[in-house]
Parts: sequence; structure tokens; C-alpha cells
Amino acid sequence: MAAVAATLFDTFKSSARRGLGAPLVVLVALAMMMLPLPPFVLDLLFTFNIALSLVILLAVVYVLRPLDFAAFPTVVLMGTLLRLALNVASTRVVLMHGHGGPGAAGKVIEAFGEFVIGGNFAVGLVVFAILTIINFVVVTKGATRVSEVTARFTLDAMPGKQMAIDADLNAGMLTQEQARERRQEVREEADFYGAMDGASKFVRGDATAGILILFINIVGGFAVGVLQHGLSVGDALHNYTLLTIGDGLVAQVPALMLSIATAVIVTRVSRAQDMGKQVVGQVFGQPKALAVAGVVLGVMGVVPGMPNVAFLLLGAACVGGAWLLAKRRAAPAEEAPAEAAAVAAAPGEPAELGWDDVTAVDVIGLEVGYRLIPLVDRNQGGELMGRIKAVRKKLSQELGFLVPAVHIRDNLDLSPNGYRIALLGVPVGEAEVFTDRLLAINPGRVHGTLVGIPTKDPAFGLEAVWIESGAREQAQSLGYTIVDPSTVVATHLSQILQTHAHELLGHEEVQQLLDRLAQSAPKLVEDLVPKRLGLGAVVKVLQNLLAERVPIRNLRTIVESLAEHAAQSQDPGALTAQVRVALGRQIVQEIAGLGAELPVFTLAPELEQILLQSLAGGGPAGAAVEPRLAERLQQNVADAARRQEMAGEPAVLLTAPQLRPWLARFTCHAAPGLHVLAYNEVPDNRRVRLVATLGR
Repeated sequence: MAAVAATLFDTFKSSARRGLGAPLVVLVALAMMMLPLPPFVLDLLFTFNIALSLVILLAVVYVLRPLDFAAFPTVVLMGTLLRLALNVASTRVVLMHGHGGPGAAGKVIEAFGEFVIGGNFAVGLVVFAILTIINFVVVTKGATRVSEVTARFTLDAMPGKQMAIDADLNAGMLTQEQARERRQEVREEADFYGAMDGASKFVRGDATAGILILFINIVGGFAVGVLQHGLSVGDALHNYTLLTIGDGLVAQVPALMLSIATAVIVTRVSRAQDMGKQVVGQVFGQPKALAVAGVVLGVMGVVPGMPNVAFLLLGAACVGGAWLLAKRRAAPAEEAPAEAAAVAAAPGEPAELGWDDVTAVDVIGLEVGYRLIPLVDRNQGGELMGRIKAVRKKLSQELGFLVPAVHIRDNLDLSPNGYRIALLGVPVGEAEVFTDRLLAINPGRVHGTLVGIPTKDPAFGLEAVWIESGAREQAQSLGYTIVDPSTVVATHLSQILQTHAHELLGHEEVQQLLDRLAQSAPKLVEDLVPKRLGLGAVVKVLQNLLAERVPIRNLRTIVESLAEHAAQSQDPGALTAQVRVALGRQIVQEIAGLGAELPVFTLAPELEQILLQSLAGGGPAGAAVEPRLAERLQQNVADAARRQEMAGEPAVLLTAPQLRPWLARFTCHAAPGLHVLAYNEVPDNRRVRLVATLGR
């Protein structure tokens, strides 16, 4: 028997590797329905069915995440089809050979009819009814309801999850490959729970079919035995009822195991541990609950007439388990005072002050309140350090220089949930986060409200709500973008570093960039610094580019342009304009992508002429511009930029090269998303499309 089963298993496994496993199961099931099977083959198939259901149940118990068993809906369908085919095959054998006695349909059915229920068909009916009620009313009905609700909430939450992935990608928390994997996982999760909603209907229909098949077999067998084989009413009722109940129990046991597997997998929560460890850790991991249960059992154990020994033994076991758990949790806490003892040193003679007592200013500083310390403490599961490192890596790759390290310290002067970001010792941003909540950000197209603490996203100023962790699915289904506290702080830091990137670049960083370039182009660097241009001028040009949101990744082109024009001018502003012309292709591509057209709006010729005359008379500060004209110009530029953003296009103001630096500074606060380009910065292969002309 074992050799035959092993041969069948090897055959099925090799067929599955060739992609023939599922079609083979379907063909075998159809053959079982159509062809008569001998009792020995039925015994093999019934045994295989029980073993398969047990393997599926154990696989569900030990799987870490539901998506790790993504083929489960198909497995449920195949298992249900196999069991129904066995019911048809066994029904044929029972009706054809049932007059020969309980062993006519094979040893498995006979064992379930004789041994399991003791040969008493009344007991068999009761046992079958109880198993059916458990399967149909409790397990299957509950699993079906959970599948429906989970599928609905999973599909409703898909847009929110996708936006959360996009937010993490934009903040530098994820790479493109990781974001692609997350999106694929979201799609697979939706497909899985949608398929589970349908698969649970298979299980429910299988339970209903088992009940109908039982009554059909009893009535049909009784009629065949009395009318065709001339059995007495008692003999026919005894033989066919025992065979039918044995057949029903043989099918009902694997059906119950498959129903339990379905219920388990739809009620699982994704954790990095199997279900056994998860249940034991959460149910029996509370010392207080075990202690109270032990006391209650002990009190019941001393009541006269109760089974005292059993209650007292279980009560003592619960109390003992609670004591062991409490002792195990208290052990790490007893080791902590050793560190505190090392700090408490006896105060000695105060030492003389030195330069070491002068605190250096951190380039980038992050101060946190005491309740936010778990976010930055790796020993407490804090993720903020890793997020900040990812932000620095992403910005360094985008901007073209190494972003300095972030120095993190606690500050008791801040509110417990507050944090503050400082650049060169000057605070540039602060906000509050709640470590026990999630931030639900309104991207502008939500369809509902949430209960929580109203606030604004510190990075972009969007309306947001701090919600409880349990309301995550509801918020995602309403269209909110959900982020955790660490992501909120990291995104805020990323936005501030991008805005103030020019302040992070100093002489030391520029020298490092030039040294790296000298490894591949030594003559170029040697001719520029210090022969033609001083290091300070190069630093100022690179800072000007970063201030105007132009990355300095293409350092070779920048240095070549400086070397070419350093003989004509040493002014950093004029050199910056020449470098921008050399980087025109890069600048325009980052604004408008790879499209052939560049949508722009320009100034009316008479307005442009007035501004040129004002600059010539009042200098680049623009002091000679009439205040009312300046106010109208700012308003018109802001309105045009807003219209472009609403149309989903970049806002680009195209102007004369002489006006570009002044207009860029003049409009930076009125229209933060505006890009100001000079005519000579647009590459020849780009077609300019005029959107509007701004007059006085």
C-alpha cells in the first residue's frame, strides 16, 4: 500500500512540474464520476483524500502569511472536486454491491461504519449530523462571512495602499524595485482575498451536497435492496444505512479539515511566525490573565462535590506558568541598573575649561521629545534611523553630493511628542507626531471623515488626522494616505533638506567633489582650480545651482563650462548663468520629462522692456520697479502657475537671460513650483508651446 501511494505521489509531483498537475486532477475526477471503481481503488482514493486534507490544514497552520499560500483557492476547488467525485464513485459501488454487506464498498467505508460508530446506524446518524452542523453552521458560515468582508475591505483599501507606496517612494523610503514589489504584493493580496471569497462558496456548497447525498443514498439504497435484491426491510435499512453513513463520514472528515483550513487562512494576520507560535504567544503570554485564571480554578477546586483534583492541578499549573512568565520578563530589567551605576561617579575637582567644552554646531540636527525616543532607539524597534539613512542616500544620489549625517538628540524643552529640525544650529521646522497613532493624509479626493486628532502634514501642509492603528483599513478605504510616525518625520526632513540643499554644500564638500572628478579628468580640474578660478567662486556657483533646484550630478559639464568662461568673468552670478546654459538639456528634462513640447508662458514685450530698464537703473535687486507693478506681476505669475498645475503641466516662465535671475528670486515665494528659464537655456530639440502672455 505504501509503495503504491509513494508511486502515485511521485507521478503527481513530476506531472505538476510539467504543468500537468491541475489538468490531471480534473481528468481523474471526471473518470471517477464516469467509470466504476473497484473497492480497493476506492480505499486508496479515500485514504489519499484524508491525507491531502490533513496536509493542506497543516500547511495553512505553518504558513507565515496568507499570500505565501496564494494557490489555496485553487487547492480548495481541486479538493472539493475530488471529494465530490469520490462521493459519486462510492455511491455507485454502494448501490450496486450494498446488498452484500457492510464490506461491499471497501475497507475504509466499512471501518468508519463498524469501528467509528460501533455498527449502530442511529449513532452514525447523530455523529454525522453533529459533524455536518459544525462544518455547515459554524466553520463554513463563519469562513464565508470573513472572506466576504475581507475581500471587500481589501479591494476598498487598494487606492490608499498604492498612494502610501508612492509617498514612501517619493520620500526615499523605497527604491523603484521595492516599490514595484510592494505594488505587486498589493495586487496579489486583492486577487487572493477576492478568490477566497469565491472559494469559501465551494466549501459551503460541498457541505450542502454532503447532506443531500446522505439522504439520497439512504432512500436509493433502501429501494434498490428491497425491490431489486429482495432484501427484507430491516436488512436493507441496516446494510445501506451503515454503508451510507460510513461513506458520509469518510467524506465529511476531510471536508471539515478543508473548511477549518479555509477559516484559518482568512482569519490569519501576516506575521513573521507561524500560527502556533502566534496563538501561544498572544493567548498564554499574559501573566496576569494566567494568574487570575489559576485563582478562579483553585477556588472552584475547593468547592465540595466538584472534581477537586482536576481543578486544583490546572489552577496550580496556571499560577506556576504566570510566575515563570513574570520572572522571565523581569530578568532584563534587573540588568539595567548596572549601566546606571557606571554613570554615578563621585564629583571631583572641576577641571579647567578647554576648547573641547565649546560645542560644535551640527550641520543637520534633529531634536526629539522624550516620547519620541522609541522612534530613534533601535533596541526598542525604532525605524527612524533607517528611514533617515534612506533619505540621505536618495538625496545624495539626486543632488550630486553627500548629504551630511543627521545628529539626533533628545530635548526636554520640547513637548513630549514634538521634534525640531535644525540646519547649522538654526531651527527650520518643527511638528508633533504620536507614536501610538497613524497619520491619515487627505490627498484631496477622500469620501468620508475620520475620528482622531486633526492636524496638517508637516512636510506639505495637507489636511490630515492622527488616527488609532485599528482604523487603518477604514481610512484607506475612504481614500486617505496612511503613514506611520517615522515616515512623517523622515518625509519632513527630506523636504527640508531638498529646500535648503544649497546651505549644506560647503568648501569641504566641493573639494571632495573636485578630488573625485580629478581621478577621471585630472587636467580639467587642474586647469580650473586654482589657475582660472578660486575654490570659493566654484562653491558659490554650485550653491546658486542648488538654490535654483538644479542638481550638480553632472559635475564634469559644470567644471568644463566654468573653465571655458572663467577668463571672461569671475562673477559667480554670471558664471551660474553660463553653467545653466550648458546644463539646459538636463534642466528642461527634469522639468518636462522626455516630451517634445515645453509649455511656457512669457512676459509681454512692453512689460519685459520696463523690467529691463528698471534693472539697468536700479541694479539686480529690482528696487526701481514700481510697487504696484511688482504686486500685479507677482499675482499674475502666481495665477498662471496655478492654472498650469491644475492642468497637470509644469509651470515655466520663459524670459530674457538678463531678467531670469531677478525673476527667479522675485517669484520664488509667490509661486514656489514655478521654473524660470532663459531663452538660451532651452535646447534646440525642444519645441516651445506658448500657453499665456502676462501683461501689466
